[in-house]
Amino acid sequence: METTDAFRGLECIDCGATVDAEDATHECPDCGGILDPTYEYGAIDLDRDSIESRPFDSLWRYEELLPFARDSAVTMDEGATPLVECEKLAEELGVGRVLVKDEGRNPTGTFKDRGQTVAVTAATQHGADTVALASAGNAGQAGAAYAGRADLDSEVFVPSRSGFTNKAMINVHGGEMNVVGGRIGDAGAAFEEALAENDEWYSLQTFSTPYRHEGKKTMFYEIVEQLEWAVPDAIVYPTGGGVGLVGMYKAAQEFEQLGITDELPKLYAAQAEGCAPIVEAFEAGRNVHEPVEHPDTICGGIEIPDPGASPWILEALRETDGGAVATDDDDILEAAIAVAKGEGLEMAPTCAAAASGAWDLAENGEFDGDETIVILNTGTGNKEADVLRSHLMGHGI
Repeated sequence: METTDAFRGLECIDCGATVDAEDATHECPDCGGILDPTYEYGAIDLDRDSIESRPFDSLWRYEELLPFARDSAVTMDEGATPLVECEKLAEELGVGRVLVKDEGRNPTGTFKDRGQTVAVTAATQHGADTVALASAGNAGQAGAAYAGRADLDSEVFVPSRSGFTNKAMINVHGGEMNVVGGRIGDAGAAFEEALAENDEWYSLQTFSTPYRHEGKKTMFYEIVEQLEWAVPDAIVYPTGGGVGLVGMYKAAQEFEQLGITDELPKLYAAQAEGCAPIVEAFEAGRNVHEPVEHPDTICGGIEIPDPGASPWILEALRETDGGAVATDDDDILEAAIAVAKGEGLEMAPTCAAAASGAWDLAENGEFDGDETIVILNTGTGNKEADVLRSHLMGHGI
């Protein structure tokens, strides 16, 4: 494998085992737990000046903190997304500043590109011919896109409720789309069954590959740099599997360890009331979630009733003195429309859970009034414009 100088391998976050990244491609061989890339931070020569001297053109500008070098990456210059000042939102929330990290500007319209650029690069390094995953839609579209760029075949399992845009573009990118009746859990079960019958498939599944959260952690690097090296007081993130949230938690710790920053932001998980296992576990003081038996939300991207990384997510919330919030579907749709109308930014319903959650946190006195709040818009509203328009029509608009 062609890896960066400081990359040391993989460590299981469950049992602590360390494994060679060339030999282990997915879960921990000892316990089946989640593997996390590790680095020799003392060997990394990176500071604010050296980062600022580079073009702000891609997440791969932070290659010292990634497993693979930029010149070996399967990339479409993903990342480097804008952090948009939202003065009206700040006034409505009663805080000093609100900024939206607009991940809808990525190549396939979502932050899933950040994870897939690193995961598909790993697949090429391991000599894969076919990559495969189950997805609510966006990750599948991104996986197919990056597989196509790498000349790999892709198998994508999506639930029947996935949006038309995702389904269409999986095919357009050359992916083999497998539509499964039901919800994301049903698609996941079908994927696992097919994976067991196809040993040659290389899984891009969330937290099965160690590399998707590694790509998404770069959102935090960019946020801090765009704030001129100030750490925001809070980051509100729409949470399903929590890949981006734990990635940013790791990134904040890395920047602190390197002396680039000296504090952690409060991290908040925003969920839909119809599927809020993280919120329920956080409020109950538990260290692991209980699966939601009957999930029911229009926010398909965060309708994850059984998130396998919940202990890591809950640790991130508690260690940063953050929290968790759930709002109902109507409030989430209203938040997406309010942001589009007032600030011009397009948020898909799933993503708008973060905006709705931020409003709820503000109304419940979570903020003092002078904070800088960053809301993660993880995908463009164009993906599900029909859902937002239908909501307006339901209100006679």
